[in-house]
Amino acid sequence: MRLITVFLALLLAAAASPARAQPALLDENTDLVRLTPHLVYAVDPDGRADAAAMFARAGRGEFEPLPDGSSTFGFTGGAYWFHAELFNSHASLQRWLLVLHYPLLDNVDLYLRYPNGRVEHMASGDSLPFSARSIRYRHPNFWLDLPQRSRVEVMVRVSSRSSLQVPLVLYTPTAFAEMERDSQFGIGLFYGILVALFFYNLVLWLSLRDASHFWYMFHVAGFGLVMLCLNGLSFEYLWPNSPWLANHSIPLSMAISQVAMHQFCRVFLELRDRLPWANRASLAIIAFYVLMGLGSLVLEYRTVVLPMTLAVFPGAMFILVLTFISIRRGYAPAKIFLMAWGSLLLGTALYASVSFGLLQKGFFTEYGIQIGSALEMILLSFALAYRYARLRSENETLVREHNEQLERHVARRTSELSTALEQLAEANQRLRESNRRDALTGLFNRRHFRDVFEHQMHHAAEHRQALGVLLIDLDHFKRVNDTYGHLAGDECLRWLGRCLGDTLSVHGAVTARFGGEEFVAVIPDMQGDRLLHLAEQLRVRICSEPVRYAGSNIGISASIGAFVLHPGTGIGVDEALHRADDALYAAKDRGRNCVHAAEDVTT
Repeated sequence: MRLITVFLALLLAAAASPARAQPALLDENTDLVRLTPHLVYAVDPDGRADAAAMFARAGRGEFEPLPDGSSTFGFTGGAYWFHAELFNSHASLQRWLLVLHYPLLDNVDLYLRYPNGRVEHMASGDSLPFSARSIRYRHPNFWLDLPQRSRVEVMVRVSSRSSLQVPLVLYTPTAFAEMERDSQFGIGLFYGILVALFFYNLVLWLSLRDASHFWYMFHVAGFGLVMLCLNGLSFEYLWPNSPWLANHSIPLSMAISQVAMHQFCRVFLELRDRLPWANRASLAIIAFYVLMGLGSLVLEYRTVVLPMTLAVFPGAMFILVLTFISIRRGYAPAKIFLMAWGSLLLGTALYASVSFGLLQKGFFTEYGIQIGSALEMILLSFALAYRYARLRSENETLVREHNEQLERHVARRTSELSTALEQLAEANQRLRESNRRDALTGLFNRRHFRDVFEHQMHHAAEHRQALGVLLIDLDHFKRVNDTYGHLAGDECLRWLGRCLGDTLSVHGAVTARFGGEEFVAVIPDMQGDRLLHLAEQLRVRICSEPVRYAGSNIGISASIGAFVLHPGTGIGVDEALHRADDALYAAKDRGRNCVHAAEDVTT
């Protein structure tokens, strides 16, 4: 009867304050309590409020119910405070374990306020060493001492650069042990599958030397690493005393996993031969994740993680589209690849949706990525076996047909050999010339320019002559492309190439297209004011005459950086180009359409 009276009093107290959730009642029939329905929250945008102030706000009813009853807030700033009241009516149990079932939070502070006003504080999160946790467990956790028949206030402060998820669950020791037993079984099964598939394909790769098996191992290892980090197991077992690694390993492992996934897709779907445009796009995606992985070592966490997480969906859809295209073009192994990829895509989508607050945390959203990825790895192993058998059959057929054709055409090929050799010599000569030239402007390309530049440097050193170096860059070239189109931009580049030849060739200059809208020239026996005068003459010529294309007059200008390479200074090709490039950027900083000289041009 007394218990009913106390419980009614708690309900009346909760009803009297509309900003307070119903207290969580703990009794003999309770093994675990999910605190989400009992939480109210407040946002501290600056993250400077203390527990006393927030307890006072909660007492005044200034906290709000969770939005839509969800404890997932996505990527957000500031600190979030969560308040709940616990009433322990259990006859014998006072020690409960509070677990926050999300391992990627930076700072988690717990405050318990007892009826006598005493406040107890505990801290966790991956900004602290793993030993700071109440028990060795991959999720932040706290032991709570809850006196019998007493109301205890719980205040939890959370701040993190990752997705903010606060699924708080209160366990009895027995209930936690049973929950963790089942969880460890599932995790062990998942990683057991990954390890078995890794070593199985390692043996195949060592035997067959097929690149697809190597990249499959890379994919398995990368995905296993990212799951270790997302599950909090890497912090628990690999670097428990390094919060820095615990935070930076997440974006780095994400980058490694995505690079491995897209590289395996390139090799398995044979994009280089079957879909060259898709191969280039895939390489661009890989380059993006490589840069993000390197940037994760120096950039702020959210600056790297957020774009990588956002890029997962378009990257996944890109692979899905490529798989459909490969199937339509008759590539049979892509059918199994599609089933494997669909499993992983569904699991990844469920997990990422929770990170952005689109779905609530549950069994399938939390473990869907493990289930989907395990199916994907198994199906991909089958796909590799099918692909290898198919390639072997195709190779045997090709070898047989080739031998038959060789026998039929050996006589004809012998008679044509001399003609072919002559044609090959001519083609090689044309090829050597084309390899030296930029296809658009007809100027030397960057690779051949370096060879000529080194030869010029040796010649200048022998004759004690200076070399003038000019770097020319069209101003606002992107605006030309955006306004008139890329074909007009190409005409501007061709016109600039002709302008360089007309102006500089009389001085014995070697000119080349350095890259994009950037050109370079090396002028022998040229220094000081003569070089600056020639550069200014070139600049005036560029901006004085518009480029005519499709009835439009396109006005262009250029910024020019000048540097003189004096004999005996010991400066190499790269350093000379670097100094000219610095001068070029100084010209752009001065407002563009001007000539800027390196400091030692006139010396």
